[in-house]
Amino acid sequence: MAAEVPGAVQALLSRRSVNALQLCEPGPSAEDLDVAIDAALSGPDHGALKPLRFVLIRGAARAQLSELFARRMRERDPATPPGKIDKARRMPLAAPMIIAVGAKLLAQHKVPEIEQLLAAGAGVMNLLNAFHAQGYGAIWLTGGNAYDPQIVQALQFAADERCLGFIYVGSIGADSGSRPRRLERNGVVRDWSG
Repeated sequence: MAAEVPGAVQALLSRRSVNALQLCEPGPSAEDLDVAIDAALSGPDHGALKPLRFVLIRGAARAQLSELFARRMRERDPATPPGKIDKARRMPLAAPMIIAVGAKLLAQHKVPEIEQLLAAGAGVMNLLNAFHAQGYGAIWLTGGNAYDPQIVQALQFAADERCLGFIYVGSIGADSGSRPRRLERNGVVRDWSG
């Protein structure tokens, strides 16, 4: 690695997901949230379709989300172990802010749906990077609750919007112990010579 790495690149290299249960108050200020959303909306966006959608969940709404997650997990699979349900219930209460992220996908548009979805994903990555650069921890989680039609409806996503998961964000509490490292490139990077 080069001896001197610019600050923006260093921020990218040091970003990591922080366990939602290690996030604590304070959450992002209104100004920090605006910066992160501006960064998300600055991502690549073929056709300038603005596919990203954000549902902010904070304060008392976190307890409602917590109970919704637990209830829907039990309803989807009554055999779900109680410990797994308890963990899902605790996570929204640990993080000071949860952002349900979604994408409005336009069918039969000249910009293929996959490109609209990729634009939304790139925007979410910008959101995560902006939170990290401002000193917050965050993690993007998906799973059954993100794809549950009743949860998606409860969060008021429209019929043409898809939930892409939940961003948990806050200050970093307990140290997770993981540190940035040079990632393995075998099987990931290759030259093509024609």
